[in-house]
Amino acid sequence: MSHEKINRREFIHQSAAAAVGVAAGLSATATVLAGNPAGADTSKILNYNPDMEYRRCGKTGLMVSCIALGGHWKRLVKVIGGDEPEGWMTVRIDDAAFQKNRADVVSQCIERGINYVDACCGEEILAYARALKGRRDKMYFGYSWHVKESRFPEWRSAAKLKQGLDEGMKEAGLEYVDLWRISLLTDSHMHSDAELDEVAAALDWAKKTGRARFVGVSSHDRPHLKKMIETYPAQMEVILTPYTAKTKVIDDSSGLFAAIRKHDVGWFGIKPFASNSIFKGDGSPTHPQAEADSQLARLTLRYILCNPAITAPIPGLISREQVDNAALAVLERRQLDEKEKAMLDEATDRAFATLPPRYQWLRDWEYI
Repeated sequence: MSHEKINRREFIHQSAAAAVGVAAGLSATATVLAGNPAGADTSKILNYNPDMEYRRCGKTGLMVSCIALGGHWKRLVKVIGGDEPEGWMTVRIDDAAFQKNRADVVSQCIERGINYVDACCGEEILAYARALKGRRDKMYFGYSWHVKESRFPEWRSAAKLKQGLDEGMKEAGLEYVDLWRISLLTDSHMHSDAELDEVAAALDWAKKTGRARFVGVSSHDRPHLKKMIETYPAQMEVILTPYTAKTKVIDDSSGLFAAIRKHDVGWFGIKPFASNSIFKGDGSPTHPQAEADSQLARLTLRYILCNPAITAPIPGLISREQVDNAALAVLERRQLDEKEKAMLDEATDRAFATLPPRYQWLRDWEYI
C-alpha cells in the first residue's frame, strides 16, 4: 500500500505491528548486505535495491539504507548556478532550478535504493515534502522544524512542541512523519530536567496520535545523550549525532556507545564530511579537484560503515553524481588499505586544523 494513501489513524494501528514484524525476522544487529548474500527476506525493506546495504534502525525495526540523504544542500549554487546567498539556507526554495535539482536528487536516491531523508529545518521540510509528493512509499521522512523546537526557549513546553509540529506538518502538507526527532540545544545538558520531561511528553503524544511513527532527538552532547537514553528509553528510539572520519568507538560498558547498544537505539550520523571541510573543491562537477573529492567522500563513508552499530551517515548531496558516488561506496571494499587510510587521515587532519568556529564542536566527537 502506498504511504500516500495511509492516513494518520491507520498508522496508529499499523506502525507498531510493522516494527514488530520486521524485527521478528531479523536479529537485533541485522544487516542486509549489498547483493543479499545471507538470503534475508527483503520484501519488507522499503525501496529495496540489491546494490544497497540495509541496516536495522534500532528498536524501530525499520530497515534503512546504510547511506541516507541529509537535508542540507550546501554549495548547491555550484550545480544550479546563481549567487551564493547570505546563509545557505536562504536559498529560494520556490526557484524552478532548485526544485528540479531536489526532485532529481531524490529520484536518484530512489533509483539507488536509498530510503531515508532527514529534513532538519522548515526550508528542508518544505523542499523534501514537495520532492517526495506522490512517492512517499519510496522513502522514510525524518522531520525536525528546529526553530519550533527546544533549541528556542519559547518552544520548550510540551504544548508548544505539539503546536509547532502541527503547524509545520500542515504547512508542508504532511499527514504524518516517519521520524520526529526534536533538535535539542547543541549542549543538551543545558536543558533542565523539567524541559526534557516536556520533550518526552511531546514525543510520546506524537507517536500515540499517529503524527510520528517513531521518535527521538538530536544533540551534540555525548554524556547527556547517554543520560537521556537511560532516562527516556521509550522515547529515545533514534538519535542523531556528529560522526566523521575522525570518530572512533571506545567499546566500554559506561559510555554512549554502550547505551546505544543496550537500549537498541537507531543512530544516524551527521556531518560525515566535517561540513565539506575535507574537500579541496567547491562541489562543482567541473572543478579540478572533483574526482579527488569524490574519492575522499567514498573513503569517508566506507570508514563510517565499518561501525555496524550506526544505522547510516546522512550526507547532504547536491547532484545525481554525488548520489551515485555515495552509493558506489557501499559496493567497494569496506576496510581501507594503508594508502587509502593515509589519504583520508591527511584530508581529515587538514579539515580539523581549519574548522570554522561554528563547527568546533566536531572535535568533541573524535571518540564515542
